[in-house]
Amino acid sequence: KLGRVFTGWVQRSFWSTQAATASQNTCAADDNKATSPVPKDCPVCSYNEWDPLEEVIVGRAESACVPPFSVEVKANTYEKYWGFYQTFGGQSFPKEHLKKAIAEIEEMCNILKREGVIVKRPDPIDWSVKYKTPDFESTGMYAAMPRDILLVVGNEIIEAPMAWRARFFEYRAYRRIIKDYFNRGAKWTTAPKPTMADELYDQDYPICSVEDRHKLAAQGKFVTTEFEPCFDAADFIRAGRDIFVQRSQVTNYMGIEWMMRHLAPEYRVHVISFKDPNPMHIDATFNIIGPGLVLSNPDRPCHQIELFKKAGWTVIRPPVPLIPDDHPLWMSSKWLSMNVLMLDEKRVMVDANETSIQKMFENLGISTIKVNIRHANSLGGGFHCWTCDIRRCGTLQSYFD
Repeated sequence: KLGRVFTGWVQRSFWSTQAATASQNTCAADDNKATSPVPKDCPVCSYNEWDPLEEVIVGRAESACVPPFSVEVKANTYEKYWGFYQTFGGQSFPKEHLKKAIAEIEEMCNILKREGVIVKRPDPIDWSVKYKTPDFESTGMYAAMPRDILLVVGNEIIEAPMAWRARFFEYRAYRRIIKDYFNRGAKWTTAPKPTMADELYDQDYPICSVEDRHKLAAQGKFVTTEFEPCFDAADFIRAGRDIFVQRSQVTNYMGIEWMMRHLAPEYRVHVISFKDPNPMHIDATFNIIGPGLVLSNPDRPCHQIELFKKAGWTVIRPPVPLIPDDHPLWMSSKWLSMNVLMLDEKRVMVDANETSIQKMFENLGISTIKVNIRHANSLGGGFHCWTCDIRRCGTLQSYFD
């Protein structure tokens, strides 16, 4: 019942946001004026996914561990990998594969530096250490995907509470960096930390096949309940004053409500949804790459796409990924091909093996910076996931009025 209440509230909120926007046309000119509320010397300032990138956090694969095979992990992974989790949960990912992933990310960092971007890295941590709270026991996972845990909105870093027990203490790897930004003038917010007690998860979440996943997602049923707020930062994507979010296996409506209240009235958070059997993180489904320009996954169509078209946005369907069927993707789909990092409106970091999407970008007049991160992909992310942009050269504007 609580889930239905929140579902209804979010739907009403989305439409009321649109209605409010429509009724404020007389103020549109003022809203569209560039504003710069961030102090000039603040090290943190980012409003969208495409302004010129100046500083970024890039994750680490060192000591990455397979998460224990708990109910929330099962709901977010495909059945062909369940045996892998059952066998290796709490242990290191395959050593040779991890070694190659580490080398790929090091090269990615070198390329970013050559492109003039300052690169920061989280601290190395032993993720195999067991820990216990009053509500659960687990081991850790990694600090590979800063996009999952950190969301930069203006000069504020928001630390997401997360939804996997294996990621409960992931914030520790980033604390040194964030404290430095805070000491230099940035805002720093940590969302309410969930207890991750059994009540946060549907312990009987009934998945046995892809068909089950499609059916449950269509019904709005997820492994996370509304027991307490939870969200991963990667379920949000920014376009100036407008931020888009999906309800997913790791982000519930209470988490979305917390973000809406926290960011209002300066920012408008819109809930959108997709035909997706396994919703978890929005940026391989709906990746905004420029002002009014979005990559929309053809396999996971957006239910509200007409709203974007009516607002004058250009919607691009990226080509089918080229990653081989036999390449291990323990935590993600092949659509990491569209999980790209914009260095600015005319430069994009894209997988060196994905020639089809490279051609798509070049046809759009966007230069491609090609980097091979195939082994890093196996850990669950593309370029957007492996990074969190800390500072981009730009101002707060509206792109959705």
